[in-house]
Amino acid sequence: MTRDKLIKKIATWIMMTIMLSVFSLDVICVAMCNIYQSRVEISPAQFSSDGTADRIHFLNTNNSDAILIESNGKFALIDSGEGDYNPRRKLSYDGSEEDVIKYLKKAAGDSEGKVTLEFALGTHNHYDHVGSFEAIAKDPDITVKTFYLKPVNHEIAHEYEYGGWGVEKTYEDTVKAFKNRGTVVTSDIPDKPFKFGDFTLTFYNTALDDERLHGQGENAESVGTMVEKGKKSAFLAADITRTTGLEGLLLPQLHKVDLLKVGHHGYYGSTSSKFARGLSPEIAIITNRLGKIYPDIKWTLTMVSHSAIFATVDENGIIAEFTDDNEIKLSNHAQD
Repeated sequence: MTRDKLIKKIATWIMMTIMLSVFSLDVICVAMCNIYQSRVEISPAQFSSDGTADRIHFLNTNNSDAILIESNGKFALIDSGEGDYNPRRKLSYDGSEEDVIKYLKKAAGDSEGKVTLEFALGTHNHYDHVGSFEAIAKDPDITVKTFYLKPVNHEIAHEYEYGGWGVEKTYEDTVKAFKNRGTVVTSDIPDKPFKFGDFTLTFYNTALDDERLHGQGENAESVGTMVEKGKKSAFLAADITRTTGLEGLLLPQLHKVDLLKVGHHGYYGSTSSKFARGLSPEIAIITNRLGKIYPDIKWTLTMVSHSAIFATVDENGIIAEFTDDNEIKLSNHAQD
């Protein structure tokens, strides 16, 4: 056997070994993921309530975020889903404006379909998080008392974000729409825990500037939200990632949670092993399709934090209800 043929044979065996190892690990990961999922019951969603329910609604807005907080008759919206006019690219699918507004009126509307939100929060200025807020602000049946959103910080955002991605125009159009409705618009986001119905909410990364995040991109502006009731808690991680350094900055301020809304839709850079181990969520909810999350993220959530993973697109939206006897019960709209 010639030297070249021997090298090719060795290279082929190495590649086959690597491919077999990756396949085997993926099979193990899928099997464990199914086991953890089977431990968490998920039932058909019901909107009926006596006005005292404490719920987090994770809407199906494709791979974008729209999260409705409901507690003891009060409602708030964290992010709005992708709008219909993304300046970054031509969407291969419709935005979520109509679906989000319809859901708000169904879940939070009174007998006349009127909706009052105590507050709305844009976690950062990416269109897939705040794109539908302009349409929400313009809907006469929806009233938002206070709207929180940090302005674009050129020291943090990348040039292509406030250039080609249009984050500044997104910010300006959104703020203008809410101001025209008489909504209080502010970048002064509360940095202390506060009561919201039966929940206690705490926002993280509320500062308008942090030199440690300069040059890391708009995702580094993401505001995280801790939701707590009794002994149960959930952390909503917006687009918080390890690659921006934000995970590392926030982790010492956080504690173990029962539910994690996975950062950045399960894409590259989200949910490092250290972050997953530190929060150790029993339930991980991803605003995406399960098949679109990065393999390393799925591996981390399954093998490191041993989380049951659920995806909002596959379930057609997920509701997490915090009961009075310290349980979190999941339901979905898969039957709708």
